[in-house]
Amino acid sequence: MIARTRVLLAMLACTGAAHAQEMHDHDHPVPEKLGTVSFPIACAPAVQQPFDRAVALLHSFAFSAAQKAFREVAAKDPKCAMAHWGIAMTDFHPVWQPPLPPATFAEGQKEAQEAAKLQPAAGPDRDYIRALGQLYRADPKLTSAQRTMAYEQAMAVVAGSHPDDIEAQVFYAVALLANASPTDKTHARQKQAVAILAPLFKAHPDHPGIAHILIHACDSAELAKQGLDAARKYASIAPSASHALHMPSHIFTRLGLWDDSIASNIASEKAARAQGDLMGQLHAMDYLVYAYLQTGRDKEARQVIAEMKKLPRLDMTDFAIAYASTAMPVRVAVEEARWDEAAAITPPQGAPESVVAIALWAKGIGLARTGRPDEARAQGERLRAIEARLHVAGDTYWAEQTGILATEVMAWAAQASGNPAGAVALLSDAAEKEDRIEKRPVTPGPIVPAREQLGELLFEQHKPGPALAAFQDALVQAPGRAGALRGAAKATASSASL
Repeated sequence: MIARTRVLLAMLACTGAAHAQEMHDHDHPVPEKLGTVSFPIACAPAVQQPFDRAVALLHSFAFSAAQKAFREVAAKDPKCAMAHWGIAMTDFHPVWQPPLPPATFAEGQKEAQEAAKLQPAAGPDRDYIRALGQLYRADPKLTSAQRTMAYEQAMAVVAGSHPDDIEAQVFYAVALLANASPTDKTHARQKQAVAILAPLFKAHPDHPGIAHILIHACDSAELAKQGLDAARKYASIAPSASHALHMPSHIFTRLGLWDDSIASNIASEKAARAQGDLMGQLHAMDYLVYAYLQTGRDKEARQVIAEMKKLPRLDMTDFAIAYASTAMPVRVAVEEARWDEAAAITPPQGAPESVVAIALWAKGIGLARTGRPDEARAQGERLRAIEARLHVAGDTYWAEQTGILATEVMAWAAQASGNPAGAVALLSDAAEKEDRIEKRPVTPGPIVPAREQLGELLFEQHKPGPALAAFQDALVQAPGRAGALRGAAKATASSASL
């Protein structure tokens, strides 16, 4: 018997995003639909339903809206410890951004300490709050990785102590993903999360957190098919959350289901725009551009970029905003093989160096492909310098990704300089390194996968057999990519004519 009785958050919800938009257009209030969540707490009965709603928002990563909702709970019941737990949880962005920025950490720590002061002597609330305390321990010597690992271990205890508690299982799965290494190609923690969530999804198909985190757990070439049912369902569970409308496209992208991805991100972009969620809007637009390019709808992709350029001044210090706004025009220029356009790309001002690297890569590739290898190598050296600085800063993941970009630029510069063997060696090295690292959720994938580039390089060198093998390998990791499909077709035709 499940200890936490499920409560429907919105009984009169619209049946989909299209109906919600229609209601909005006619100036009627849009019934909210965030999914089915019940999280009984030792607080005043009057705040139970608002607390459930706040948790539902949290499950869909609507962090700002969730924090506002938890603060309203705290205002209605000043003795509610779990309201402060919720506020602190909205400052923890697992999957997206496990390392907590200093200001965000300080805010979360304050709320975690307040929750600890108010916590009951016994019961599930106390266990959740004590686990949270591991994340926000007042020890400056602890690294972010140590904190998230301690939190995962504490949540394993909570989940084990309360096996019938749906929320304990979901938040434990989230903690597992927060510690999943992008270099672990066995996907050990993701598989642990899937083992927890898959049975729960069958039993509780309207719970937003189960579907959402299951999609994140399956966001890899190996596991994507296991996340397809959740991807088909999540948008209808919580259509009032723009992220719920977007998140299915992570699985659609992994499986090359481009029309599904396009529909998902059109809906998400509109919802995020209506809700003033600029990061969510740009994230959906980036995935939309990527999907349009895979279906040959380049005109629509450029229209999305035109709409992006109309947005108010973007905060380029925000990684997610900077990444999406930088990647979109780069994707179009490179995927369309407009090398002069790529060579003219200017790195964004004020953006994190891991984002600047994308623009430098595109510029370097464009210069190499237009016969300017020395200038291309200069961009490669700039990338190497960024790689070194990121390593010093402890940002190992983006340092390695930047190193791969630098190697790709140097490979194409070698090709342009008349060193085909050196070019193949460099690009083969880049492909092998990229194969060992998973992408972050911030991106639908590399602008052009290294192995797909290797296929292009080998084809240019009149080696259709090896080129075909490279394209086929690329399609295993990224099914349905237009460039790899075209390349494989050209290589097949060329081999047949020999």
